[in-house]
Amino acid sequence: MKYLFVLASLLFSVSAFAQSDESVSSEQDEWQVTTVGKDLVFTVNGVSFTMKYVEGGSFQMGSAEEDAYRNETPVHKVTVSSFYMGETEVTQALWQAVMDSNPSHFKGDKRPVEDVSWTSCQMFILTLSQITGCHFRLPTEAEWEYAARGGKKTHSYRYSGKKKIGGVAWFLDNSGNKTHNVKGKSPNELGLYDMSGNVWEWCADWYEKYGHGSLVDPQGPAEGVYHVLRGGCWNSNDWYCRVSNRSFNNPDHGSNGYGFRLVLQQSNESNE
Repeated sequence: MKYLFVLASLLFSVSAFAQSDESVSSEQDEWQVTTVGKDLVFTVNGVSFTMKYVEGGSFQMGSAEEDAYRNETPVHKVTVSSFYMGETEVTQALWQAVMDSNPSHFKGDKRPVEDVSWTSCQMFILTLSQITGCHFRLPTEAEWEYAARGGKKTHSYRYSGKKKIGGVAWFLDNSGNKTHNVKGKSPNELGLYDMSGNVWEWCADWYEKYGHGSLVDPQGPAEGVYHVLRGGCWNSNDWYCRVSNRSFNNPDHGSNGYGFRLVLQQSNESNE
């Protein structure tokens, strides 16, 4: 099987094969992308990060638990297309490499960047996209929950990767009231780390209540007051770290519990 990745405005493509690595870099060597199996490994100004391939599919979004919050219901069928998602939350090292600054309260290159608003995340994404020519963005809320649940490889865990929270998340009971280096806990079925805990993750969507009926690649409402946050953080109890839990805040509000991870849309896929 051969996968063709069309990487936006630089008008080049990267072909990835299951058993080989190939790389493409800019003339200025400010950035480089290497294909590893179905994944993409980017290096920007000396800092590397992996975008994991997430095969699209359908899932039941929301929670049917008796004590689930109202905004997690009704459970409804959602189908999402294939995409790439950051293996980890965006780190302080990557933010520094792209923005030449570090807004975080809990300093550490391998810790997730935090104290970032939805709006400041958009500035980072715009700058990163200009450097690489690739259209990075925040995940939609549907993409986030699908990936947190493990996509097509899901085992239907309550938290992202486990039935019990301690093995996959830094949260109120084990964090010591601070963030921790990414990849310090076990990944979920897709190889994604810290989808539960460490920092809340901004999503692209404006917040709204769920409706009934099936959806395909939902983008959320066209306008709103608050943007969605997912996953819980270092000072959240276990309930807030469930894969179905939803939160939200003003797009200009930052917090030392707020971070994000990247998504890159797969432009084209072909089989040979």
